[in-house]
Amino acid sequence: MSDVDIRRVGRAGRITLTRPKALNALTYEMCLEIDAALRNWARDSAVAVVVIDAEGDKAFCAGGDIAEMYATGRAGNFDYGRRFWRDEYRMNARIAEYPKPVASFMQGFTMGGGVGLGGHGSHRVVGESARIAMPECGIGLIPDVGGTLILSRAPGRLGAYLGLTGARMGPGDAIHAGFADCYIPEADWPDLIAVLERTGEWSMLDKSCLIPPESPLKARAAEIDALFAGDTLGEVVTALEASDSAFAAEALAQIARNCPLSMGCTLEMLKRLRQPGATIRQALETEYRFTARSMEDGDFLEGIRAAIIDKDRAPVWSDGLRDLEAARVTRILMPLVGDKLTFAQEAGA
Repeated sequence: MSDVDIRRVGRAGRITLTRPKALNALTYEMCLEIDAALRNWARDSAVAVVVIDAEGDKAFCAGGDIAEMYATGRAGNFDYGRRFWRDEYRMNARIAEYPKPVASFMQGFTMGGGVGLGGHGSHRVVGESARIAMPECGIGLIPDVGGTLILSRAPGRLGAYLGLTGARMGPGDAIHAGFADCYIPEADWPDLIAVLERTGEWSMLDKSCLIPPESPLKARAAEIDALFAGDTLGEVVTALEASDSAFAAEALAQIARNCPLSMGCTLEMLKRLRQPGATIRQALETEYRFTARSMEDGDFLEGIRAAIIDKDRAPVWSDGLRDLEAARVTRILMPLVGDKLTFAQEAGA
């Protein structure tokens, strides 16, 4: 039985994640099925809108299913993980560039791969239970699936704060940071989706949006901008250590647990993507430079061991928080030779 229910209902192409007991984590097969459906619907005049949702009340999608990546990587086979990331990133780009409206309804946890699925469409809906985050630096990765682009566009230095700490956002924060567009109470979602299925009138989404809850992060904008103004990990750590605020202490404590290489590369990627004209493809291609090397030259396997396998929460990172060398960041973000991410499939979509 598939872990995703793909069908056409009236004027809507419907994608529903159906593994709530696993918090709807994305498998490689789910990515391939979703991407194939998107390619087909792009050419289908009967489909006016795509609607993505998920079963259960705990999570829209809590990330990618990384168990197989860890098992194959530990065995010295890095090709499976690279193939997973390549195809997932192509799906992310397809959603971001889709020629038809794409509405995602994100309840509960939406993290990592869930952001890649739900965070790039034209209409990103959150409700009262939304908890959105990019916590990849805690497992030796970077905020990928196009997450670096969203973070780079967040107000001020909010993206650096979210990327380095992996802080969770409620609905107000998610809309303020640019991870969502619209707040609609979750009790109203079934009726709204039924209207979209019957009519294909995506403008109903805009008319249904309510004023979102307050954003605590917006209220802290000045402090976040000051503390995360640095372009390197060392500069951010120095600023946090020099502050006597409880907020800075909490942020520093979280950063101290995360992977220095991942955080240093995240800051460098956000710096590059703040340049005018940055695109989803540019973000994904740079992210893939890191993820393609993350098992062999980075800390991904150690991060997964500590968080998921042994669960000792005591990873031994390859770099120190205060002595991460700039050359290390430069090397892992260098262009790939022969294995770089391309979007060749897009031309034939």
